[in-house]
Amino acid sequence: MEEAERVELTVDSVAPGGHCVARVDGQVVFVRHALPGERVVAEVTELHRGFARADAVAVLTASPDRVEPPCPYAKPGRCGGCDLQHVAPAAQLDWKTAVVREQLTRLGGLTDGQVDALGLRVAALPGGPLGWRSRVRYAVDAAGRAGLLKHRSHEVVPVDRCLIAHPAIQELPVLAAGGARWPDADAVETVASTGGDVSVTALAAGTPSPVRGPQRVRERAAGRAWTLPASGFWQVHPAAADTLVGAVLDLLDPRPGETAWDLYGGAGLFAAALAGRVGDARITLVESAEQGVAAARENLADLPTVEVVAARVEAALRRRRVTGPVDLVVLDPPRSGAGAPVVRDIAAAGPRAVAYVACDPAAFARDVRAFTGLGWRLAALRGFDLFPMTQHVELVGLFLPPTS
Repeated sequence: MEEAERVELTVDSVAPGGHCVARVDGQVVFVRHALPGERVVAEVTELHRGFARADAVAVLTASPDRVEPPCPYAKPGRCGGCDLQHVAPAAQLDWKTAVVREQLTRLGGLTDGQVDALGLRVAALPGGPLGWRSRVRYAVDAAGRAGLLKHRSHEVVPVDRCLIAHPAIQELPVLAAGGARWPDADAVETVASTGGDVSVTALAAGTPSPVRGPQRVRERAAGRAWTLPASGFWQVHPAAADTLVGAVLDLLDPRPGETAWDLYGGAGLFAAALAGRVGDARITLVESAEQGVAAARENLADLPTVEVVAARVEAALRRRRVTGPVDLVVLDPPRSGAGAPVVRDIAAAGPRAVAYVACDPAAFARDVRAFTGLGWRLAALRGFDLFPMTQHVELVGLFLPPTS
């Protein structure tokens, strides 16, 4: 095969990253814009040692789960933001469930029976598959037009509307269709918060310039009001924060008097939720990002039992800036996962339960292997479709120690 060559192939199972697996003359091909069981014409986009990447540019035999993408930019060679617009919404949940299962067995070392026992089923959130994204960062091309990037590329695709963006963001005069130009910007960040704030910020060489709306926005979650910088981290689906808090509390079942760690704690969403359950017990939140630390200290100022530690989680555990014993741990690491050293230090502290919030199934699966290697078990797992139309999925797992 060669780049730009078109090949006819039959699509096999789903794979991480929004692809399906196919084979041509024994070579693995990861195909986007396809569905399992389809016969397609695929155009090769990349060649690597041992595998190739391709886009399905014509469908010869369609899956019953195939639908017409609602967005005209969700096609080969155009915007790379949505991986699954060609998949019916219910089938997207099946797709993501299958990916998680595959990662847990291949990378996590679990058997099919162990995964079956978890009863995993990725669940949809309220609001439907469009109009949910409350934070959108548009790239800017050389002509000053705001748009979105092609898949695995820095090339900007100017768009007139992003259909997964929150309706308030879709109405902003940011995109080229409305005549907007950003000659001095590299990117444009937009926010529509659950507190009703809408803001626009231009970025040039990483320096933010306010354009419209407040630069500190209000959010509502876990029965509390939150204020944080528009550029600060917050879940992008309006229902995500409360959904994750509900899952963590349900799985951990915090009891009055239990101490807790909130690791990679951000603005303090889980620490606040735990504080409402454990009473006067100590809660330690660890966060390394300066904005997150400042937001946590501001938003949790009314909770004197919560201590905010500004440090990398690995360093805080290794240098004993947080020490056991501890009863409960919430672990919400970045996409790269927590890693074996962090898992070992958590296990050594002896909590009765760990709730792990994961945004990447592969990293989560690697940490599952680290926990099980220490005798812990993955006792429950829930999946949530926080990012409809994309390949991303959020997981909340419950780990219990060997004695439980």
